[in-house]
Amino acid sequence: MEDRKALSLLLDRRSIRKYTGEKIDRELLIGLVEAGMYAPSAHNQQPWHFIIMDDPAIFQRIQEFHPYSRMLKRAAAVILVAADLRHLKSEVFWPQDLAAATENILLAANALELGGVWLGVYPKTDLMGGLRELCCLPEYILPFSLISLGYPAEKPERPRRFHEERIDFNVWREKA
Repeated sequence: MEDRKALSLLLDRRSIRKYTGEKIDRELLIGLVEAGMYAPSAHNQQPWHFIIMDDPAIFQRIQEFHPYSRMLKRAAAVILVAADLRHLKSEVFWPQDLAAATENILLAANALELGGVWLGVYPKTDLMGGLRELCCLPEYILPFSLISLGYPAEKPERPRRFHEERIDFNVWREKA
């Protein structure tokens, strides 16, 4: 059943940190960014800007200031998801917009049998500053997240995350 297949793509997405080292075609990377641009956006402001990186020398530089970026040693690409403040209609919702874009890219990568992992950046000023300098970003562009990508060299099992006791209908019901 197609519905189950789509749901499986969501439920089976895992954070992949081990890659084969095989390159990802640039057109495929652009397709991932297109998926990011189709994320929901408050007030339809679409405040995103993306930088696709495929240079291992840049990955090495990121590892010098981002403490959780070791997987970049074998990554094929990295996508920086950033906010373009010139497109804001609401100053409070852009982080949700960029989180949705980041997740869309990760889900699209899974659908295309690529592995990816979300590396947090915002609101850590040191990480934002490192990326601002590395990518020569103007002041109106705020780094939000990095997405490490590659062909997976691992296949983690689906963990148990569904907890029915965390679901209520209509109103809160205190659990015994």
